[in-house]
Amino acid sequence: MIGLRKVTAFAVAAVLMLAGCSTTTGGAGGGDPAAAGDKLTAAGTYPIESLDPHGAQGATTGTQLAAQAIFSRLVRPTSDGRVEGDLAEKWEAGATAAEWTFHLRSGVTFSDGKPVAAADVVASFERMMSLDGPNAANFPDYKMTATAETEVKLTAPAPDASIPRKLGLFYVLPRAVTAQDTAFFEHPIGSGPFTVDRFAPGEVLSMSANAKHWGGAPKLGHLDVRTIPDLSARLTALRTGEVDVVWGIPDDQLPTLSGADGLTVKTVPSTAVFTMWFNSSVPALKTAEVRRALWQSVDFATIIKQLYPQTGALSDGLVAPAVLGYAKQQPVTHDTQAAKAALEAAGFDFSKKLRLQFSDAEFRPFVQAVASGLAAAGVQVDVLEKEKAVFTEDLLALNWDINFQQLATPTYDAASNLGRLYTCAAKRTGYCNKELDKLLAEAGASPDEAERADLYGQAGKIIWADAVGMYPMTVQLAYSWRSRVTGFTPDPSGLPDFSHVRLAGA
Repeated sequence: MIGLRKVTAFAVAAVLMLAGCSTTTGGAGGGDPAAAGDKLTAAGTYPIESLDPHGAQGATTGTQLAAQAIFSRLVRPTSDGRVEGDLAEKWEAGATAAEWTFHLRSGVTFSDGKPVAAADVVASFERMMSLDGPNAANFPDYKMTATAETEVKLTAPAPDASIPRKLGLFYVLPRAVTAQDTAFFEHPIGSGPFTVDRFAPGEVLSMSANAKHWGGAPKLGHLDVRTIPDLSARLTALRTGEVDVVWGIPDDQLPTLSGADGLTVKTVPSTAVFTMWFNSSVPALKTAEVRRALWQSVDFATIIKQLYPQTGALSDGLVAPAVLGYAKQQPVTHDTQAAKAALEAAGFDFSKKLRLQFSDAEFRPFVQAVASGLAAAGVQVDVLEKEKAVFTEDLLALNWDINFQQLATPTYDAASNLGRLYTCAAKRTGYCNKELDKLLAEAGASPDEAERADLYGQAGKIIWADAVGMYPMTVQLAYSWRSRVTGFTPDPSGLPDFSHVRLAGA
């Protein structure tokens, strides 16, 4: 997933279920929505710029948060890393895990009353693949077919034991929605727990309870997700009751909020790691020697201690410990002089500036501190803060030298992180290693969790040693909510589920 936090982020590594069924309770499509005045207002860390889960913004935290409220998935991850059914009530793998069959619930409808059928699932999958957004990279050359009105089959070119987890990023729309249908998302129709009343990109998403939701209508009558870019304004809104739930709270504000009456504050380990890729297709960054020296030049331990004393820790892996595929790596020791000497020995051109791109103002102090560390070794850096859509476009176009993002793994499986982003075919970092490709393919295919974890560990060792990027910090995510909010569960990926939340006295 692209980006999460101020401190954001998809607990131990959870067991990949080869078959499963939903644990969600509630009658199909039943229940009246809560009273009209029963409204909760949330202010997350990232803006919601698009409601299209299949497009270029589909992997962003804002779009994922909106999508899980409006649409349904075949399966979905829980906050403790399990996989549970959503539209699918059960599923099973074929003999080699190259073929998976999903059995849909009967009686599920979209919010307009039309039934959700296998044809909608297939059309949605084909739409996602045709748009070739970030989530489509999880399913290269995969094919979905409808084998019955309430059954779909997903076939992979090779065994893929991670399919259920990767489908946690796949959302089902009505079959009539075409790849270029932007008008649909002005008033989208879904089968999720909420329906859209109003959407102003980058400002607010206002929703109402979906009385036709298969699991029963949410307890909230209305849910507003607001974007409040200014942190102080966001926290003031929480204190005054204008906002009920916020997350991505910076370290220096946690003591004050923890001592405030009527507020609950909780920090949870996330699935996110601060990730700073190098563009290996750029001549200046082509060699691992140069990339490792740049990593060595930055005193990340001190930066984290100063900026994130409670919600950050020096990372020792490519993915967070909660993710299947986490493997501890040897920390890179900071040494400015050694780094500068290594750069000189590698023939690094100190006269040229490196373009360091990022998005979201909350990361500005961290990125600027990194730039200062590089400057201490004589490396010139242009720090480029970009609006989210421009950042994403430039990210995919490799229009950068160093790319900062908080990279979460909301599926709790390295297949949707390492397996999706580091292959030669992915073309995400300009780095290509056929040995790495082979390991990632073997890891994705193995039905044995222990073997998969070992293979991802071997792959991680290569990525870490070759310094495909810098991986400075694992993230904890801080939430706070008002006392009238009950049944709220902080989510490790910054994607809280509001469908079971209540407001006291409402």
